[in-house]
Formats: sequence, C-alpha cells, structure tokens
Amino acid sequence: MVRRPDGGPARWFSPLECGGDDGRRLPGAPTMLYLPGIDGVGLGLIRHHERLAKMFDMWCLHIPVEDRTSFEGLVEYVERAVKSEGQRAREKPVYLVGESVGACIALAVAARNPDIDLVLILVNPGTSFQKSQLQSLSAFLDLVPEPFHLTTPQMLNFLTGNFMKMPSTIVGRGFSFQEAGQALSEITTSLLPSLTSLPDVFPKESIVWKLKMLRTASSFANSRLHAVKAQTLVLASWNDELLPSREEAERLRDTLEKCRIRNFKDNGHKILLEAEFDLATAIKGAGYYRRSLQTDFVSDYLPLTPDEFQKATDHIRMLQYIANPVMLSTLPDGKIVRGLSGLPKQGPAVLVGYHMLMGFELGPLVTGVLSSTGIHIRGLAHPFMFDKNKENMMPDPSYYDMHRIMGAVPVTAANFYKLLAEENFVLLYPGGAREALHRKGEEYKLFWPEQSEFVRMASRFGATIIPFGVVGEDDICDMYYPRCC
Repeated sequence: MVRRPDGGPARWFSPLECGGDDGRRLPGAPTMLYLPGIDGVGLGLIRHHERLAKMFDMWCLHIPVEDRTSFEGLVEYVERAVKSEGQRAREKPVYLVGESVGACIALAVAARNPDIDLVLILVNPGTSFQKSQLQSLSAFLDLVPEPFHLTTPQMLNFLTGNFMKMPSTIVGRGFSFQEAGQALSEITTSLLPSLTSLPDVFPKESIVWKLKMLRTASSFANSRLHAVKAQTLVLASWNDELLPSREEAERLRDTLEKCRIRNFKDNGHKILLEAEFDLATAIKGAGYYRRSLQTDFVSDYLPLTPDEFQKATDHIRMLQYIANPVMLSTLPDGKIVRGLSGLPKQGPAVLVGYHMLMGFELGPLVTGVLSSTGIHIRGLAHPFMFDKNKENMMPDPSYYDMHRIMGAVPVTAANFYKLLAEENFVLLYPGGAREALHRKGEEYKLFWPEQSEFVRMASRFGATIIPFGVVGEDDICDMYYPRCC
C-alpha cells in the first residue's frame, strides 16, 4: 500500500466549531494555542474544543504524519505565533496548552520569551522522558518490522488506553450490563476501521522520528527550566502508562517559580480523551482563567455548567445523607416557612451568618439555594484558599478547587464592592476561620468584629442584608465526640 502525504509542514488550524464570532465567545477572550502530543494531529482537543472556544480564541498546531520539522523548528514556529499574539493584545495573556512533547515546546517558548505574559497548561509533560519506559521502546522499535511495531505493550497502552477504560465508564454511568454490552459493541464496531488504519496514522518511521524528537525536546526543555517565568499549571495522571507524570509534576512544581499542580489519580496518559476529565473545569478550579494582566476573581468568573454543579453536589453527597439538612426562611410578614420562598428574587443581597464547626454547612447551603431557587451565591473566602504556598501544605492541592468553581473570591473590600455592583448574592462570615475552628465550650459563639464595615458597603448599593443561622452541627459533634469537642 502506498501511503499518501498529508499536506506539508506544521501549521495552525481552528476547529470549525471554534471559528468566527457568533456571540458565544466571551468578550476579551485570550488566545489559546494547543500543542499536541506525540500523535501531532491535535486529537486531544476533540472532547474539549467546543467549551474552550467560549473561553478562548482557539488554535491548534497540526503536525502532519510525514512532517520532519525538528524540535527547534517547531519551537521557532510556535514562538512566532506567540510574539504575534503578544504584540496584538498586550493586555491579555497567551495560553499554551501542551501535552507530552507539546509541553516541552511550551516550556521552551516560555524560557525564550520571559517578557511575554504566558500561561502554560502542561498535560503529562514529556520532560520526564529520560525516566520513562519510552527510552527502551525507542531502541526496541529499530528491531521490529512494520507493522508489528504497533503490537508492543507500550504502543498498545498509548493507542488503546482510553478505549480500555470505556467499559468501567459506561457501567459506572448506570447502564445495565446488557446496555453496556450493546454500547461497547457499537463502539468497537465504529473503532475497527480506525484500528486497522493505525499503520497509516502511526507508521514506524514516524514513531521512531517522534520518539527521537521527544528525547531532544526533553533535554532542551529541562536545560532551560530556570528561565521559565510563566504562570504554569501541571496536570498529572497517576496511572500514566508511558511517563512518570506524578513524580514529574512535583519536580516541576519545586523547580518553576510560578507553578501549581493538579493530580488525577484514576487517569492515564491520554487524559484529554478520557470521559471523566474536563480541561476547562481544571483550569477554572486552579484559578488559572484570566482575561487581563491580573486575575480578577469577580469579572473572570465563568458560570457553572450542569456537570460542574453535579460534581459539587456529589462532593457533599455523604454529608447531605448524614445531616439531611432542612432549610427555613422568613416571609415579609414574619411568618417562618419551610423552604426558601422568603429569599428575595433579585440582588444585590448579603447573606451574613455564623460559621459552624469546620464550616461544613457551606456546601449544603450554596448548592441547596442554587438548586431550589436558581440563586447563585458568591462567597467571600479566606485568602489562604487562593495562596500557592498554603496549597502546597494540603494533602491534595485541589482541595479548594470546588470553592473556586462555585464562585468563591478572596475576601477584600474591592471584591465585595464589585460583587455588589454586579447585583450578586454575596455570602459573608464575619467570624471567619476563627469561628469555624472554635474550641470546646464556644458552640454558637460569635467572633464578629465590633465594627461591621459590610453594613456600610451594603447600604451604598441598597443591598438586602439577610442574616442566617445554622443549628445542629455543633450538637451532633458533641454527641458523637463528647471528649474532644
């Protein structure tokens, strides 16, 4: 069979659903340049581009199968696009999303352009190539005739890892075994033509070339990490079949000046193709979405998607089951009713309340109000929830991501002002962390400051002040743990 060339050198393209200005894209959206992994064709964008296109001006680097542009040549090509975007929109960042070898390109470009405002999203970065099993695969491929190179365990993991995860994904969504079997049969039938054409998509010559390029890319990027000043987010799969991404994420966090990591314990190397992962949600949760030189947690906030709200409710499902909270509200005539019909229909409004022990009431309160009334409460949260150094002290660096996805902002006068100006419902705990961490004998004790400045700010905007209280949480703790609470 004669293989047909697929069209010349590397080039940029924008998916059809991402092109044009049809009103779906947010005003002032920054540019995102996607740098693919070893496949080179941008397969990782398939599940994410439509949602990302609402947040970014999306472009994808396409590297044809038979293209032999060197790593340095690809870096220069991407660098030209970055410089052009940096000149065109100086007040906005340029996002580089790179997986595997694409992450090495992103790091190299950032090291060469420290004065350009870049945000790097690195997905299982190939900087760990020297410590991976791909080292041995590169040498082994030279001994295997084509097309048998595609039957090596490492290559099968790379090409079918996402496919092999589909059975658990389908059954886990509530399908019966019969329905799951039928769905899997349909998926297998639809994938067979693609699997039989793998020798064309991944010819041995191309794979050998790309593995050699990955070796060069890893060495090049690692030698220049000290020069990377860009804001960086590393997304690491703990079940990466090809690279030691978990350890590499920690190394990069400790090496790069402005780096955070997010771990995904159940995902593999091709995490972008796996159903449980959403790239936009990961960026939002880490607080990495911005449309100007500095992050504005109020104006840069993006509303919840149905999937994100479902994750938020799943996050507190056990607490909801154990506590079974009941919400009451007061009507204008003073009558107390079950439910939230007493809440005003429009903002601005300020909900001012008492923090129960550990603040466990926060999740049920915010999700309960949103699900029953459609009112989205924006919380004023302690600044340590947004601090990288404090984040590194947590067992899981993503511990507070759901708070940011739900709309929490650092508690400052400026943020409070902006939220009220946009007629939001704002959640405020004057007692702060001290109230949530109260000691034994301090149940239901307020730790509020003597001068409540929020009243003055609320009156300036004519905001409704809604005092609320929570009962039961401290009492339950005292019942179950009488000696320590």
